[in-house]
Amino acid sequence: MTKKHIEDELTMNASTNLEFNDLDFEKLAQGLLENFKNVENIMTDFSKTYEELDLDPFNLKELYTEWFTTAIQNPHKLAQVNMEFWQKAMSLYQNSAIGFLGINADPVIEEARGDRRFHHEDWAKEPIFKCIKQSYLLVSQWVRNLVAEVEGLDAHSAEKVKFFTERYLDAMSPTNFAATNPAVLQKIIETKGGSLVHGLKNMLQDLEDGKGQLKIRMTDTEAFELGRNVAVTPGKVVFQNRMFQLIQYTPTTKKVFKRPLLVVPPWINKFYIMDLQPKNSMLRWFVEQGHTVFVISWINPDERYSDIGFDTYLEEGVLVATDVVEQITGENEFNAIGYCLGGTLLSTTLAYMKTKGDTRIRSATYFTTMIDFSEPGELGVFIDEEQISSLEERMNKEGFLEGSSMAGAFNMMRANDLIWSFYINNYLLGNDPRPFDLLYWNSDSTRMPAKMHSWYLRNMYLNNRLCKAELTVAGAPIDLTTVDVPTCFVSAIEDHIAPWKSTYAGAQLFSGPVRFILGGSGHIAGIINPPDGGKYDYRVTDELLPDPDNWAAGAEKHPGSWWPEWQRWIAPMSGDLIAARQPGSGKYKVLEDAPGSYVKARSGTGKVISVASAPVPAATKTAPKPKAARARKAVVKPDVPEKAWTIKAVDVAQAAADDLTAITGIGPKLSDVLRQKGITSYAKMAAMSAEEIKSLLLSAGPGYARYDTSSWPEQAKLLQSK
Repeated sequence: MTKKHIEDELTMNASTNLEFNDLDFEKLAQGLLENFKNVENIMTDFSKTYEELDLDPFNLKELYTEWFTTAIQNPHKLAQVNMEFWQKAMSLYQNSAIGFLGINADPVIEEARGDRRFHHEDWAKEPIFKCIKQSYLLVSQWVRNLVAEVEGLDAHSAEKVKFFTERYLDAMSPTNFAATNPAVLQKIIETKGGSLVHGLKNMLQDLEDGKGQLKIRMTDTEAFELGRNVAVTPGKVVFQNRMFQLIQYTPTTKKVFKRPLLVVPPWINKFYIMDLQPKNSMLRWFVEQGHTVFVISWINPDERYSDIGFDTYLEEGVLVATDVVEQITGENEFNAIGYCLGGTLLSTTLAYMKTKGDTRIRSATYFTTMIDFSEPGELGVFIDEEQISSLEERMNKEGFLEGSSMAGAFNMMRANDLIWSFYINNYLLGNDPRPFDLLYWNSDSTRMPAKMHSWYLRNMYLNNRLCKAELTVAGAPIDLTTVDVPTCFVSAIEDHIAPWKSTYAGAQLFSGPVRFILGGSGHIAGIINPPDGGKYDYRVTDELLPDPDNWAAGAEKHPGSWWPEWQRWIAPMSGDLIAARQPGSGKYKVLEDAPGSYVKARSGTGKVISVASAPVPAATKTAPKPKAARARKAVVKPDVPEKAWTIKAVDVAQAAADDLTAITGIGPKLSDVLRQKGITSYAKMAAMSAEEIKSLLLSAGPGYARYDTSSWPEQAKLLQSK
């Protein structure tokens, strides 16, 4: 019997995925044999790469050796912890003994409130499972007490011991084993063993997709398609370069605010978390409130972007997007939003712009954004010199960090919900993953360029230099205390990625007026919380007390979503109402429909949608190839057709001239000014001094004093020689 025959026999249905009751044991046995043959093949391939694997990436052997050496220095505490454990263990033994005789006794220990692992009724009803559960909880409590507050262990090592001990306890839960999980045993009986057959098949598929690593599917990825049933808010891509596509969303109101809204998402995740479904799309809601919404969609980089740094994300990312938004709308004042790491980048950009006298961004909103990294929460366990050096070694080999590595770290912080629940559902219960848009987005990870990610980890997380005004980015000193535009911080009380007290500390760095909103739930649900849902509550004030706990105690709670509160804050700063702006109606024409091609590049899966295969816009197919395309290709090969991303930086009519935006620090708007002043080629710029270029710019207006021209002639010479 072939594998295909077995799969045909295991017919799907909506609730259990399989009609197991019609199966016979002969076919089930054959199915198991087929699966075990696949296991043998996979493990053979796995063993061939065994020597190349880092089986202890967090150096836990050394960590726990250090803990044990320190712990035995205090034998009195060990004895006390052990004595408490044995006393409770004896009580559990006695209660279990009388429980098997049909006599109920109060539990020795109970699971924490909100622990959803033991929801099956047998955990509370059947004596054997009551005993198993309490034994696990009791041992877990004993182990936690052993690793808690070990004298002589430094704070960072102590936090790492606690974190990884919790992950070990999560893994050892009786719910994760078929023989000790009543729900699994019940399913095996109901399906005559068919659930185990299909569960093993699911595991083999994940092992095969993960090339020997078990990458558990959280959702049915085949059920979603960007632009079809997720990320469907109408809009157009109106600009693209090697770093991002810029999406302008189609208005739904006749009138819009004069000031446009630029959204800077994190590069570590894709922007469509803000546009999953129409019912919970934040971007759609912004449009409906009358904002002209522009969103940056970052490139999903590969090894060709290994030398791209944080400054490139600032100069060729946010600053270029700022220039394009200004040219499209004709406005030189607009509002901006930064989400998570996108907010960190936005704050850095504002401090950079301050040094240049650039005041176009007139208000800033930060969603779950850390600026002071002194208390990074559970992510801090992954940040130390040893781990960063190891990570850098990996990144230098590939040129990037695979997105699944970061996703794995985030999942570990909520292992029971984001790892073991799917392990049980997919493998032990034999169910197929269910379609869930949020989990589809969560699995759609992005890569990070080696240079940028190393710089970010060291300067932000490890050394916390941003809040100390110790950074220089793109040649400019970054001092957040100089940023004085109205600012709104939005955080979530249960956020484990950007803890709200850390974001609160960062909010106090700015010199302008600051509003702080603290919503409910966590990093995602606390932000993507539409008003129609009526979920959670929020606190808000315009006065920030030094102590966050005192602030939270004194801030009044308001029911429901914070979105309308933010709209009441931003509306007075958005200008008068004007006629709605349609994408493509100005200088920048439509390249393709939203959500664009950049966001469709998937990594870490067997199905990679290459941005390089994206259709070239018709307007550029016959256009002559700009010289700048060759120059940029020599630095970093774009992951899109060369004409598709270079031609948009200048007018098609100017395509025969050199693309001045290939010079770091020159955006589309500035390129037009230079052309009007007669600088249309690299040769012309290379023949001038930096002072002559600056003088020429100043003749166009004092606002151009903010541009640093010192490196432009040399860059022009290099580009000219390509």
